[in-house]
Amino acid sequence: MVKVDGTEVKEGLYYTKEFEWAKVEGDKVRIGITDYAQKQLREIVYAELPSPGTSITQNTPYGTVESVKAVSDLIAPISGEILEVNAEVQSKPELLNEDPYEKAWLLVVKPTNLQAELPNLMDFNKAAEWHKTLGK
Repeated sequence: MVKVDGTEVKEGLYYTKEFEWAKVEGDKVRIGITDYAQKQLREIVYAELPSPGTSITQNTPYGTVESVKAVSDLIAPISGEILEVNAEVQSKPELLNEDPYEKAWLLVVKPTNLQAELPNLMDFNKAAEWHKTLGK
Protein backbone atom coordinates (compact mmCIF):
# COMPACT_ATOMS: atom_id res chain seq x y z
CA MET A 1 0.00 0.00 0.00
CA VAL A 2 1.12 3.54 -0.68
CA LYS A 3 -0.28 6.85 0.53
CA VAL A 4 -0.73 9.54 -2.11
CA ASP A 5 -1.62 12.92 -0.63
CA GLY A 6 -3.11 11.18 2.41
CA THR A 7 -5.11 8.65 0.38
CA GLU A 8 -4.40 4.92 0.51
CA VAL A 9 -3.83 3.08 -2.77
CA LYS A 10 -3.65 -0.64 -2.05
CA GLU A 11 -1.47 -3.10 -3.96
CA GLY A 12 -2.97 -6.15 -5.66
CA LEU A 13 -6.08 -4.33 -6.85
CA TYR A 14 -7.27 -2.88 -10.13
CA TYR A 15 -8.76 0.63 -10.16
CA THR A 16 -11.18 2.71 -12.20
CA LYS A 17 -11.32 6.46 -12.72
CA GLU A 18 -14.76 6.27 -11.08
CA PHE A 19 -12.96 5.45 -7.79
CA GLU A 20 -13.80 1.78 -7.58
CA TRP A 21 -11.44 -1.13 -7.02
CA ALA A 22 -11.56 -4.73 -8.21
CA LYS A 23 -9.68 -7.67 -6.68
CA VAL A 24 -9.36 -10.89 -8.68
CA GLU A 25 -9.91 -13.86 -6.36
CA GLY A 26 -9.60 -16.99 -8.49
CA ASP A 27 -12.66 -17.09 -10.75
CA LYS A 28 -14.41 -14.29 -8.84
CA VAL A 29 -13.87 -10.55 -8.48
CA ARG A 30 -14.51 -8.55 -5.29
CA ILE A 31 -15.51 -4.90 -5.85
CA GLY A 32 -15.53 -1.81 -3.62
CA ILE A 33 -14.93 1.94 -3.50
CA THR A 34 -11.53 3.51 -2.98
CA ASP A 35 -10.19 5.39 0.00
CA TYR A 36 -10.16 8.53 -2.16
CA ALA A 37 -13.89 8.10 -2.91
CA GLN A 38 -14.89 7.71 0.73
CA LYS A 39 -12.80 10.76 1.72
CA GLN A 40 -14.43 12.88 -1.00
CA LEU A 41 -17.93 11.76 0.00
CA ARG A 42 -17.17 12.25 3.70
CA GLU A 43 -19.86 10.79 5.95
CA ILE A 44 -21.57 7.97 4.01
CA VAL A 45 -25.10 7.37 5.28
CA TYR A 46 -26.65 4.96 2.76
CA ALA A 47 -25.65 2.35 0.17
CA GLU A 48 -28.06 0.98 -2.43
CA LEU A 49 -26.76 -2.26 -3.93
CA PRO A 50 -28.31 -4.74 -6.38
CA SER A 51 -29.34 -8.28 -5.42
CA PRO A 52 -27.35 -11.47 -5.99
CA GLY A 53 -28.15 -12.94 -9.39
CA THR A 54 -28.24 -9.50 -11.01
CA SER A 55 -25.89 -8.85 -13.93
CA ILE A 56 -23.65 -5.79 -14.07
CA THR A 57 -21.87 -4.34 -17.11
CA GLN A 58 -18.47 -2.65 -17.13
CA ASN A 59 -18.65 1.17 -17.03
CA THR A 60 -22.39 1.28 -16.23
CA PRO A 61 -24.08 2.19 -12.92
CA TYR A 62 -25.17 -0.64 -10.62
CA GLY A 63 -26.03 1.19 -7.39
CA THR A 64 -25.49 4.35 -5.36
CA VAL A 65 -23.86 5.60 -2.20
CA GLU A 66 -25.28 8.58 -0.38
CA SER A 67 -23.40 10.88 1.94
CA VAL A 68 -24.33 14.03 3.78
CA LYS A 69 -22.66 15.76 0.83
CA ALA A 70 -23.97 13.98 -2.31
CA VAL A 71 -25.45 10.90 -3.97
CA SER A 72 -22.96 9.12 -6.23
CA ASP A 73 -23.45 6.34 -8.75
CA LEU A 74 -21.44 3.17 -8.35
CA ILE A 75 -19.93 2.26 -11.74
CA ALA A 76 -19.08 -1.37 -12.48
CA PRO A 77 -15.35 -2.00 -13.00
CA ILE A 78 -16.11 -5.33 -14.74
CA SER A 79 -19.07 -7.20 -16.20
CA GLY A 80 -20.57 -10.28 -14.61
CA GLU A 81 -23.18 -11.86 -12.37
CA ILE A 82 -23.40 -10.79 -8.74
CA LEU A 83 -22.76 -13.73 -6.42
CA GLU A 84 -22.63 -11.88 -3.10
CA VAL A 85 -23.65 -8.48 -1.75
CA ASN A 86 -22.15 -7.12 1.46
CA ALA A 87 -25.30 -6.77 3.59
CA GLU A 88 -23.25 -5.28 6.43
CA VAL A 89 -22.49 -2.22 4.29
CA GLN A 90 -26.19 -1.75 3.65
CA SER A 91 -27.00 -1.86 7.37
CA LYS A 92 -23.85 0.04 8.46
CA PRO A 93 -22.80 2.27 5.51
CA GLU A 94 -20.27 4.08 7.76
CA LEU A 95 -18.05 1.00 7.21
CA LEU A 96 -17.25 2.51 3.82
CA ASN A 97 -15.55 5.40 5.61
CA GLU A 98 -13.84 3.16 8.15
CA ASP A 99 -12.45 0.33 6.00
CA PRO A 100 -13.13 0.69 2.25
CA TYR A 101 -10.69 -2.04 1.18
CA GLU A 102 -11.48 -4.86 3.61
CA LYS A 103 -14.72 -4.92 5.63
CA ALA A 104 -16.63 -2.60 3.29
CA TRP A 105 -16.34 -4.46 -0.01
CA LEU A 106 -19.58 -4.12 -1.97
CA LEU A 107 -19.99 -7.08 -4.34
CA VAL A 108 -18.49 -10.40 -5.34
CA VAL A 109 -19.01 -11.02 -9.05
CA LYS A 110 -18.49 -13.97 -11.39
CA PRO A 111 -16.95 -12.13 -14.35
CA THR A 112 -18.18 -12.81 -17.87
CA ASN A 113 -15.20 -11.43 -19.83
CA LEU A 114 -12.44 -10.68 -17.33
CA GLN A 115 -9.41 -11.06 -19.61
CA ALA A 116 -10.87 -8.62 -22.14
CA GLU A 117 -11.95 -6.10 -19.48
CA LEU A 118 -8.94 -6.04 -17.11
CA PRO A 119 -6.82 -3.99 -19.56
CA ASN A 120 -9.46 -1.22 -19.24
CA LEU A 121 -8.57 -0.85 -15.53
CA MET A 122 -5.51 0.70 -13.87
CA ASP A 123 -3.08 -1.55 -12.04
CA PHE A 124 -1.51 -0.45 -8.76
CA ASN A 125 1.35 1.54 -10.36
CA LYS A 126 -0.92 3.39 -12.80
CA ALA A 127 -3.45 4.08 -10.03
CA ALA A 128 -0.77 5.47 -7.70
CA GLU A 129 0.45 7.82 -10.46
CA TRP A 130 -3.13 8.86 -11.34
CA HIS A 131 -3.94 9.62 -7.69
CA LYS A 132 -1.01 12.09 -7.69
CA THR A 133 -2.84 14.16 -10.33
CA LEU A 134 -6.12 14.41 -8.37
CA GLY A 135 -6.91 17.70 -6.74
CA LYS A 136 -4.32 19.62 -8.72
